[in-house]
Amino acid sequence: MSEPTAHGHAHDEHAGHRGSHGAHRMTEGAPATHGEHATHGSHADHADHAGHDGHGGHSGHVGHGGHAAEGVSWRMAMTATLHCLTGCAIGEVLGMVIGTALGWSNGPTIALAVALAFVFGYLLTMIGVRKAGLGWGQALKVALAADTVSILVMEIVDNGVMLIIPGAMDAGLASWLFWGALAVAFLVAFVVTTPINKWLIGKGKGHAVVHAYHH
Repeated sequence: MSEPTAHGHAHDEHAGHRGSHGAHRMTEGAPATHGEHATHGSHADHADHAGHDGHGGHSGHVGHGGHAAEGVSWRMAMTATLHCLTGCAIGEVLGMVIGTALGWSNGPTIALAVALAFVFGYLLTMIGVRKAGLGWGQALKVALAADTVSILVMEIVDNGVMLIIPGAMDAGLASWLFWGALAVAFLVAFVVTTPINKWLIGKGKGHAVVHAYHH
């Protein structure tokens, strides 16, 4: 009887040892499981963070800007052209008056009128952007970028019309022919320059550089 008892006792010890070993394995497994769970949470947080970064990226903003550039209205283009036309008209009329008063021929008179058209065209833009806090130097750079092409096209067109209309340049300031021809010249210049300004603004050029300073 003593052998079975000893054998049973040994069996019980072996079972207890297996139980302790199992418990030990379970104890060791618990932290590992918890660690995996923590790691999974961190991974999820990382995924959320990555998604947030993707959402906050600048690509969407750039796309929106491109869409805005493509959606330039004719009204915006006409406003920009009218702005240039105002400066051109002031400069040209002043140049014509000075040239006529001094008895100059058509060549020098037109040259003065064109020069003053650029001066007053740039000046109006500079005054506008100066209100945004720009210095005169920076304001001049903005005006050069915004108005050069527009004023150049306008001057070529309206002076060309004045030269085409018979007797317009020689009519004198007191003649209705002179002022009527000049009005027609400005109108034609406006019609021709407006689509060019629309294209430039759509490309982020021309008067588009001025819009950044208008709030």
